[in-house]
Amino acid sequence: MAARKILIVGGSSGIGLALAQDLTGAGEEVIVTSRSLETAERIAAEIGGKTQGIAVDVSDPEGISAQLAGVGKLDGIVLSAIERDVNTVREFDIGRARRLVTLKLLGYTEVVHSLIDRLEPSVETGIVLFGGRAKDAPYPGSLVVSAINGGVDGLMNAMALELAPIRVNALHPGIIGDSPFWAAKPAEVLDGYRSSTPGGELATTRDIVDASKFLLFNQGVSAHSLNVDRGWRIS
Repeated sequence: MAARKILIVGGSSGIGLALAQDLTGAGEEVIVTSRSLETAERIAAEIGGKTQGIAVDVSDPEGISAQLAGVGKLDGIVLSAIERDVNTVREFDIGRARRLVTLKLLGYTEVVHSLIDRLEPSVETGIVLFGGRAKDAPYPGSLVVSAINGGVDGLMNAMALELAPIRVNALHPGIIGDSPFWAAKPAEVLDGYRSSTPGGELATTRDIVDASKFLLFNQGVSAHSLNVDRGWRIS
């Protein structure tokens, strides 16, 4: 089977990086992005294999098309670029909110818009949009994050209908216990979250990588919103 070519927007760090390493190790061709070309190229060199790094800033949608001009035919896109934000109704920061809305909803859409002519119209082609469990499990300060992650599902449904037979799915990670962000939290904080899962364990980066590949490559799955959180909050 010929190597597939996958673009991972946000593939220079975190879960996107872990996915890029996994796909490259399996012989796939991967393009990772960062806002910084230097960072993207350095990460691509560290990953090795058939990995390329390019600069893409999804917080500036007007520039995305030009930044992606050199990208050729693709077999899939993973949109995993995120930023964390704390915002509330009482102390609402419009600037931060606008940036996050732009990055995820406008930026994600413009990436797909810019590349649609380079995606084979086939069920073999997959697009994965990253949201998060804050969409239906809000926490203090998650006002904008919760709203946008709910919007990701709306975006997914509309894209899946419009772009069919290309498949479009959304992945919503819960608390990822071994991610750099969560692993740095005090033990008592993580223990509190663990107690909210039926098995007493948090989801891992490996769980998210596996789920990403499932949504990306399983030809029977489209317009599906997948929570990966080890059953967080049902116990």
